Amino acid sequence: MQQALSLARRAAQVGEVPVGAVIVKENVATARAYNTRQQSKNPTAHAEILVIQQASMVIGDWRLTDTTLYVTLEPCPMCAGAILASRIPRVVYGATDPKAGAVDSLFGLLQDHRLNHQVEVRSGVLAEESSRLLKSFFGRRRQQILERCESG
Repeated sequence: MQQALSLARRAAQVGEVPVGAVIVKENVATARAYNTRQQSKNPTAHAEILVIQQASMVIGDWRLTDTTLYVTLEPCPMCAGAILASRIPRVVYGATDPKAGAVDSLFGLLQDHRLNHQVEVRSGVLAEESSRLLKSFFGRRRQQILERCESG
């Protein structure tokens, strides 16, 4: 999770929403990514989507069984769907997302027994650090918007 948090910090430095993700297989970090929606101008460029794509290429299979996904923010519905589709068995996340969280906050997609795959979930790992990074990022962004409005 420390690696995911480091990636989230890197995302913030380049103006991206600070979310980082790492996929681990057999105690080795197989793939790493952070949000790149702004840079790529791609609404699907969430850290989880990017790290799943990267891990699939490295492992050579779309099924990411025997892996764990570490991510600094609770996955959204799109990312939860990708986690389920790729058969990731374990997800560890930091901060909850009360506005878009699809694991615990708004929906429980990863453990919904109506679906053909369920995921073991561990939440709240380094949650305070993850949350603080997000709040700081959005606080700076709001300040920049206010300054532009006042000068324009």
